[in-house]
Amino acid sequence: MQIQVKCNCGEGKCPEWAIVELQGVVEAQPSFENQLPGLEIGRLCHSSSEGNYTFTVGYHELSGSKIVLKKPLLVLKKKKVVDPDSDNSPKMELDVIGIIRHKILFKTRPKALISKQQIKEKKV
Repeated sequence: MQIQVKCNCGEGKCPEWAIVELQGVVEAQPSFENQLPGLEIGRLCHSSSEGNYTFTVGYHELSGSKIVLKKPLLVLKKKKVVDPDSDNSPKMELDVIGIIRHKILFKTRPKALISKQQIKEKKV
């Protein structure tokens, strides 16, 4: 079976995506289970001086690094197309919407972020 893939963005101009790889399970609270698409679970920051990444989820901070994939991956979107010249049976096409060349790997245990309560000094 032949699968045709179309790229409308031009050679070398596809948007870059990245994979975020975590060790463990990310679970949403029961009150958010029906709102998972578009749910913000944390903040991803990049330190350009060190080349490290930090991912903060609630009171936990993970440290990670960027790794180049051996083989790039394509991000595809499936589309049904009806060819008027054929017997009107829908044909599937795949559009390239991005390419993944890197992954950000968080392989260490998270560091707990504990903030100390500020003590106000009384002036006498």
